[in-house]
Amino acid sequence: MKIAVLGSGSWGSALAKVLADNGHAVALWGRRPELAEAIQATRENATFLPGARFADSLRATSLLDEALDGAEMLLVAVPTHGLREVLRASAGFIPRGIPLVSATKGIEQNSLEFVHEMIAAEVPWSEKTFVALSGPSFAREVAAGLPTVVVAAARDLALARAVQEAFWTDDRFRVYLSDDVVGVEVGGALKNVVAIAAGASDGLGYGHNTRAALITRGLAEIARLTMKMGGDALTLAGLAGMGDLVLTCTGDLSRNRHVGFELGQGKSLTEILGGMRQVAEGVRTARSAWDLAQREGVSMPITEQVYLALYHDKTPRDAMHDLMTRAAGHERD
Repeated sequence: MKIAVLGSGSWGSALAKVLADNGHAVALWGRRPELAEAIQATRENATFLPGARFADSLRATSLLDEALDGAEMLLVAVPTHGLREVLRASAGFIPRGIPLVSATKGIEQNSLEFVHEMIAAEVPWSEKTFVALSGPSFAREVAAGLPTVVVAAARDLALARAVQEAFWTDDRFRVYLSDDVVGVEVGGALKNVVAIAAGASDGLGYGHNTRAALITRGLAEIARLTMKMGGDALTLAGLAGMGDLVLTCTGDLSRNRHVGFELGQGKSLTEILGGMRQVAEGVRTARSAWDLAQREGVSMPITEQVYLALYHDKTPRDAMHDLMTRAAGHERD
């Protein structure tokens, strides 16, 4: 199969490697010509995924028309804040009717749209061919061939199955199926916000009890928003929910946990982001998620405190105090 991958960061590159290793003809697109040329020449993305060698069936390009020419499947792995621009630039080159797979996790600011809504707005026919790919998966470990399990969600399970078959690699990369696009997307976006909270807790030295509480109660508020948006709360017990949440809140490779940890250590957000080369989606998602919770009338106290810490200079210690002193209630409320 000929597959186009838009986004040559660590995640897009890792997924492109899986596909190329599986024998597919992969066109990996990135906006920077010098990076595409370096990948093509060295068979490695030394900037974002050093040490991972690409198969000869992968070619890199900075030209959207070249990447999308003859594509039978499209995988999008562009950060949420840049996704709409890329979609508008590429819409005229995307072969109509092909599976359009998103590995992007987030909520757009201002519009408060999830990725499937953004893509449907810019590529209207894709509403019938959209597949969300999510789950606990650090790019570096995927590229290293370490066993990884994810989920592909589509309203039409035949589309999800096509993605499953394209990615499936014995002993290394396993894909489950789901028909709950909303649940998978909400879980994938909001886990990054909770990971900032968990990282801040670790940075403050609060220990394992506190981290476990944040993960568990974070899952509860993600489930509330999922149900409000029309998704299935049971989805959050799976790979796109609890699986990805645990990974992102505890793993040392988590960029969002890193942001939180540094906040807990007393650094400013400007200082933290200035020292990072890659995007921590949870920073922008925290604002969008808080706005969305307000609009939909959903109680999301952890999201609220992360938003206040990131955008209103509330200290992580004060945020934790306010979480711990909230009125008592039933666990299922």
